Amino acid sequence: MPDFCTCGAELPPDARFCHRCGKPQREEIQPETVERPPEIVAAVIAPPTAPPRVNFHNTTAVRIGLLMAGVASLLSALPAMALGLAGLAIWWVTAGFLSAYVYRRRTCQLLTVDSGLLMGWITGLLGSTITSVVFTVSVVPLIRGGGIASLYQEQFRKMYGDDPNLQQALKILQTPSGLALVVVFALLFFFLIITFLCTAGGALGAKLVGGVNGSGPKPAR
Repeated sequence: MPDFCTCGAELPPDARFCHRCGKPQREEIQPETVERPPEIVAAVIAPPTAPPRVNFHNTTAVRIGLLMAGVASLLSALPAMALGLAGLAIWWVTAGFLSAYVYRRRTCQLLTVDSGLLMGWITGLLGSTITSVVFTVSVVPLIRGGGIASLYQEQFRKMYGDDPNLQQALKILQTPSGLALVVVFALLFFFLIITFLCTAGGALGAKLVGGVNGSGPKPAR
């Protein structure tokens, strides 16, 4: 039996719309939409980066060490600041201490005693290099003019008097090889004593201001 629309038009079988008035003849079945569960995106947490180690590849450590070494070399070379071995110890221990202190303040990085030793060692190597260059430049004119031999002889004469055995030993200063040997020993002395004093000062600075008991950032556990 044919179907008819309400407008009276005869509809073909399975008609969805009336061809005359356009009236829909059956309800459209909407496909069910399946809601997908929200995707859980795992947050990628980058592991904490380790602070740079104190060595000659650390530009901040080298700059601070060079600054402290330069200041200590200048102060220890000034006649008004020269206090003998005591003054040498004061200036270079202070240089090592300040290098660790300034590095701690500049980087906000905790300093262990080992890091302080390395910071002082860097400062000591740079300081001994600067001192050796300054000493060599100042001594070369005296060697050429023979003034360094007279200077050492006068110093020893004031300390030990006119001892014949000492005068015999001082004759080595009158030869070029003897003077060169004295200069080498002086440079070696500067290297050892300055490096040792700065290293001790750096360890002391890390112990006192390294930040382990301070208000700085705490080490990651």
